[in-house]
Amino acid sequence: MAEQDKTPVPASSSSRALDPFAAFRSEMDRVMDSFFGGRSLFQMPSFNVPDLRVGDVALVPQVDVKEDDKAITVTAELPGLTEKDIEVTLEDGVLTLKGEKREEKTDAAAKITERRYGRFLRSFRLPDGIDEDKVAAAVDKGVLHITVPKNPKAAPKARSIPIGGKS
Repeated sequence: MAEQDKTPVPASSSSRALDPFAAFRSEMDRVMDSFFGGRSLFQMPSFNVPDLRVGDVALVPQVDVKEDDKAITVTAELPGLTEKDIEVTLEDGVLTLKGEKREEKTDAAAKITERRYGRFLRSFRLPDGIDEDKVAAAVDKGVLHITVPKNPKAAPKARSIPIGGKS
């Protein structure tokens, strides 16, 4: 039995018509290449996400949320920010962290001024049973610590529900 020719056949317009995703894939490749300037997504900095506003950068702070029997603790890394740059609110069970960073560096010798601006907004739905009046926040060396105590009186009670054989 003779071996068949394995030379690849170039894609023609008729074969593209058979693949409904070919045009979509080609267009997405073109859009991504133009957006990232031909660079790979993995070459982009991971700490800044481009925002829609020109000159602004949306910051994406790293946040850890931990829960134990007494409280929920939220820790957010916000390097270079102070308490006056950060706003923490609690409304209808939603904890919101909001802030803005403005930085300006001037190199007089090179006659260059570099400005960077960034904003962030992170929200978390908190479970029922927290003590909203005792929520506390503090910033220490660029790390925001928020403690949300639980209200022991409002702790949900669990009970086992027996399952019957017939209804």
